[in-house]
Amino acid sequence: MSPDEAFDDGVAARAVIAVDGTLTEWSEGARRLLGHTAAEVVGRPAAALLADGADPPSVADDSRWSGTLTLRHRDGHPVSLWVLAHRRPPDEAEATDWLAVSPPEANDHGLPDDPLVHMALTQSPCATMIFDERLRLRGVNEAMADLVGLPAGRMLGLRPTDIGSRPQNSELEELLRRVLSTGRRQDMQTYMKATGENRGAHAWLARMAPLTDGTGQVRGVCVTAHDFSDQYRSRERLQLVNEASVRIGTTLDVTRTAQELADVCVPALADFVSVDLLDPLEHGGESAGAPATPLSLRRSAHQSVNKGSPEAVAKPGQVDVYPENSPQAASLVAGHTVVASGLSGDLEQWLAWDPVRFRRIQEYGIHSTMSVPLQARGTTLGVAVFTRFRRPEAFTDDDVLLAEEVTARAAVCIDNARRYSRERETTLTLQRSLLPRTLPRTAAVEAASRYLPAIRSGVGGDWFDVIPLSGMRVAMIVGDVVGHGIQASATMGRLRTAVRTLADIDLAPDELLTHLDDLVVRLSQESGGDHGTGEVGATCLYAVYDPVSRRCNLARAGHPLPLLVPPDGPARQLDLPSGPPLGVGGLPFEAAEVELREGSVLAFHTDGLLVSRERGLDSGGRMLREALSVPSDSLDEICDRVLNTLLPPGGSSDDVALLLARTRGLPSAQVATWDIPADPALVAPIRKQVVDQLERWGLIDATFTAELVVSELVTNAIRYGAPPIRLRLIHDAATLICEVSDTSHTAPHLRRAKTWDEGGRGLLLVAQLTQRWGSRHTAEGKTIWAELALLHDEI
Repeated sequence: MSPDEAFDDGVAARAVIAVDGTLTEWSEGARRLLGHTAAEVVGRPAAALLADGADPPSVADDSRWSGTLTLRHRDGHPVSLWVLAHRRPPDEAEATDWLAVSPPEANDHGLPDDPLVHMALTQSPCATMIFDERLRLRGVNEAMADLVGLPAGRMLGLRPTDIGSRPQNSELEELLRRVLSTGRRQDMQTYMKATGENRGAHAWLARMAPLTDGTGQVRGVCVTAHDFSDQYRSRERLQLVNEASVRIGTTLDVTRTAQELADVCVPALADFVSVDLLDPLEHGGESAGAPATPLSLRRSAHQSVNKGSPEAVAKPGQVDVYPENSPQAASLVAGHTVVASGLSGDLEQWLAWDPVRFRRIQEYGIHSTMSVPLQARGTTLGVAVFTRFRRPEAFTDDDVLLAEEVTARAAVCIDNARRYSRERETTLTLQRSLLPRTLPRTAAVEAASRYLPAIRSGVGGDWFDVIPLSGMRVAMIVGDVVGHGIQASATMGRLRTAVRTLADIDLAPDELLTHLDDLVVRLSQESGGDHGTGEVGATCLYAVYDPVSRRCNLARAGHPLPLLVPPDGPARQLDLPSGPPLGVGGLPFEAAEVELREGSVLAFHTDGLLVSRERGLDSGGRMLREALSVPSDSLDEICDRVLNTLLPPGGSSDDVALLLARTRGLPSAQVATWDIPADPALVAPIRKQVVDQLERWGLIDATFTAELVVSELVTNAIRYGAPPIRLRLIHDAATLICEVSDTSHTAPHLRRAKTWDEGGRGLLLVAQLTQRWGSRHTAEGKTIWAELALLHDEI
């Protein structure tokens, strides 16, 4: 049935009256009743149809009116009719239009003598209505009439949309048509206040069943209404609890978790919710007992049905003091929920201590509050206050149970977030204490670094280091321990210490990674107990740069490739052999050597810089190369540009370590080399050549010490080493290095000579005269070296 056919079914008299009182629609039923055609009355005032002396009804402030009117028939005689009028819904014409309806047989004699109607109504245990094939009301019992708020007999012959203009009436009418066309039952659920009810809104279930004759043909529809408010509220509570379990605790952030609690409960449980938390005690402690009054609570979050939460007295982050007679303090001290209601007068009594809050009660019509303590694992965290002013119902015992269940879940999440925050802060403190606070200044490289912890998954084990080596060389390392948290940071500290120890004995990069791999295997076995099922692992890249030869030796263990930025070209990835990650065990590592021009920049990083949910690894690598290729004299500026380009504003989901090193070359004028014959008698001429070289360098004050060191190292090489023997002197602004190399792999060791021994004091003397000394193995043999500190006025 189309809307036009529904309006003009030729049975009920219907008319639409505009806001100015003009008739805009006139049905065939109205013509048959009063004799006027649509052309004669449409566009004219509706009051013109009233009989002489009849007063128009007063309906200015009502949405429905019913009563008896005396109208004038077309032939002039008066007609007394019972009329029902109600406002049209907004989606039909204008919201201010009125629909006036008169049933085809307006009478007060009750139900017609219809066996079908009597059968359905007498057997129905609840409010019931019967509609025929044309959706006309054929019967209604008193229970339904009481809900509708109209006499049962006056509604006969009307459709649902004639009886009322609520959206539920239109929905009911549409479902009735569906039952008539399909012969299948339909259900309709709604939450509303029935017109004839004096109580508040209820949840209603309308069940529609077809009424068929002996041949199975649908002759009508039986509608029964059931009040299922208890089930509806139970379902709402269950839905809120389920929603709370999903929406609360999505992050390990205290403020965000408190806001999620407020968002979930508005408007499902309250019109305004505030969450105030106790500040944690120092050193990460929490209060286990009842807090002392007055209470200092910090507003963490609030939410309101009104935009901007104008009801809030405190702003997020603000600390407010609550005295003992406040509901917040009372609930925390007592350890249970406190409900205050304006109906009983205790709400004003509770809030008499705060005139600002008292004014808010009057301004927004607040009538009920519920203060629920936030407690988890025996710890009092704060209080959540639920407030109602738009919903007319006060908080019930069921509301208290629901609020306590939701806040209990939120309290556990808040406690988890606080524990995580404390653990993260501890881990971050440990991590930063284990990382180098400043990078050493060396003659080989200028270095800059950055470290950023992960924002979500916790602090990891990324690290970097710059280690000065003998011969003006420098070692650079970047590593990444598997996992996050304190364990990963502790493992990182052990590996960094091991690398420094191995670097101190001048191992080649591939050899150093082999020893480091053995250490990680042992750590994994220790962490996994007797079965060796630990999950300790790491990646690492180790590089050694020699400013004299301008060569860099690199090896990696499952780590991302470094990048090289030449002085006059774009950044590119270095092609290095791919070694296994540390902890695999038994697999070899391979080193590669590259020659670097002075001013080249080496970029080492961990995978957290490139890996992102928003982009792939290839895209991240391209962005990194572009950021590094922009020329700049400042390495710190390059570091900042790289992080700003590749990392999202909120930070990375994984730890990020970045190390940049700009290489320097040592001029050949600062290096002197001699080939030494294996003849002890030639040591004196060698000393003379060293003294002459130092004079040319302007290092006269260092000649005495250098002469003694060179004499001892050269003599030991001639006596205990194997030719060829070579002496090399290297100096920069602060250091003079003496190196003696030979082809013997036997390294000397320091010992203390006895009183009557004639020898054995040479290396002891070298150790006392120099800043440091040592030996390193080379492919051809070994090198004994010693460093002398230079004073600034010696240069």
